[in-house]
Amino acid sequence: MHLKRVIPCLDVDAGRVVKGVEFLDIRDAGDPVELAAYYDREGADELVFLDITATHEKRDTIVQLARRTADEVFVPFTIGGGIRSVEDAQAVLDAGADKVSINSAALQRPELLDELAMHFGAQCVVLAIDAKIRDPRLGSESLGTNPAGAITGAPVSWEAYLAGGRTSTGRDVVEWVREAVERGAGEILLTSMDRDGTNNGYDLPLTSAVSDAVSVPVIASGGAGELDHLTEALQAGADAALCASIFHYGRYTIPEAKAHLAAAGIDVRAVSPQPV
Repeated sequence: MHLKRVIPCLDVDAGRVVKGVEFLDIRDAGDPVELAAYYDREGADELVFLDITATHEKRDTIVQLARRTADEVFVPFTIGGGIRSVEDAQAVLDAGADKVSINSAALQRPELLDELAMHFGAQCVVLAIDAKIRDPRLGSESLGTNPAGAITGAPVSWEAYLAGGRTSTGRDVVEWVREAVERGAGEILLTSMDRDGTNNGYDLPLTSAVSDAVSVPVIASGGAGELDHLTEALQAGADAALCASIFHYGRYTIPEAKAHLAAAGIDVRAVSPQPV
């Protein structure tokens, strides 16, 4: 039985978990290690930490956060943000992370994916993609929840962005993800910039297009506001649903999300209550 995953995402800025809308308008959501331990107890399948300012400000990666988290949680977790070399990745993995997430550095030098896969194995290498729709006739609202696309006859494609969504690259997302997997990426963390933080649902055409293009697991990210949105993303081909706001601000709990998915016929790992 292949189990789908529910993964809280903790965007970290200056040591605090924050959440914005379309990569802007940042709100404080709490201490990352405290939140991570809470989600572990709640039944999260994995955790993802993304230092959203590491690339932009050229700071070192959050090695200390990885070490603190490894002392407090038992589920696998991924660290991303500012990892630009095998040495950067080694430091994060040595500190206790199970995987590293690479975005800007891989776009700037794709060979990094080959090097990371060679040193650590593809299972440790997550390619993060910040995707934005290219066709100006298709806004994020018009995408709706239809995996087939939106406007009849309108070409739909997405462009990959780097530096926390600040810089366009001209690279087609589907072409980039295929190359990345050939180079050694073992998982794709796919964020829709159009949907991020809006609570309007995942970009299902994007999720389907990328999931259909590669054989490795795809984590859908950006836009979860209702539990049905998780169901839709997983039914559209994603292996996991990444969530932030709906958990950070108490709209839903992980047990509620998993119960909803199970009721929809999606196989998930059962939640076992743990002592606080």
